[in-house]
Amino acid sequence: MPAATPSAVRQQIASGTPDPVYLILGEDDVEKAALAHQFEELVEDGLRAFNVETIHPGDVAAGDRLAAVVDSLLDAVMTLPMMAPRRVVVVFQAKDLLVPKRESTAGTKALERLEALLEKPPAQTTLVLVSATLDKRTRLYKLLARQATIVECGALADQADAERWIKTRVSAAGVAIEPAAARLLAERCGPDVKRLRNDIDRLLLYTLGQALVTVADVRDIAGPAALQDDWAMANAIEAGDARGALRQLALMLDAGAAAQQILGQLGWLVRTKFPNVAPASLRSAVDALFRTDVDLKRSAGEPRILLERLVVELCTGKRARSTARW
Repeated sequence: MPAATPSAVRQQIASGTPDPVYLILGEDDVEKAALAHQFEELVEDGLRAFNVETIHPGDVAAGDRLAAVVDSLLDAVMTLPMMAPRRVVVVFQAKDLLVPKRESTAGTKALERLEALLEKPPAQTTLVLVSATLDKRTRLYKLLARQATIVECGALADQADAERWIKTRVSAAGVAIEPAAARLLAERCGPDVKRLRNDIDRLLLYTLGQALVTVADVRDIAGPAALQDDWAMANAIEAGDARGALRQLALMLDAGAAAQQILGQLGWLVRTKFPNVAPASLRSAVDALFRTDVDLKRSAGEPRILLERLVVELCTGKRARSTARW
């Protein structure tokens, strides 16, 4: 079956038209758990005690233990719904169940029973398997790829996904966040999971002891949306793009980056890249770095202006090298 995004799966849940089997993969345990629990919405709140079952396999290294867990899973999936059109069975930490650590006769027979279930899943039950990343070469994964809807967690499609992800993360930390604050952070970070995770970690540390994260907190912590790549300025200089480098420098400064931190990044660029990409300009680039460092330390000018001058000089040196090749 085709893979699906978390957003597409949520739409299936909202419309009440789920597929029979789902395999939720990835290393983001918070996001996987949040998506898995949303399947409970397929059953009316008052009937969930009878029709929603969660299974935690635990240690299934022993063949007998694996067989017992599989049999329990089969019973849960085959049980008819009570006063509802559908049952939901969620298996958390399913990797050890799907890829046992040891082989045994009892374990092999148990997996054969599980494979038979996956080949013909009952219509009245939605089975959700939540797992860390699996080896795609295994026989059981290939079967799941045919029979299950595979959902990769950890990638966000759009701002709405980012906003939902933010709320889930903050809630998992036992804190609430204003809807407008979640929206603002999503706007500033976009669907960049790495940046979102870093900003939320900083935000939770900044608001330690608060019960509610506010818009003001987000404004204090998160930089502008356009600043997506901490090394974009260095990449622009390496390409000889002065305009792009100055734009990225402005974004870094507006986001609160310290002048000495930016100078350190430019020093790394000159030391590691210029010997290859602009050797004729290496001496002048080192001199410009040293001069800027001294000027910053003795407050000989506005830091922004000093850094802008340095960036233009470095880009000019890189362009001179590129022109010389022709």
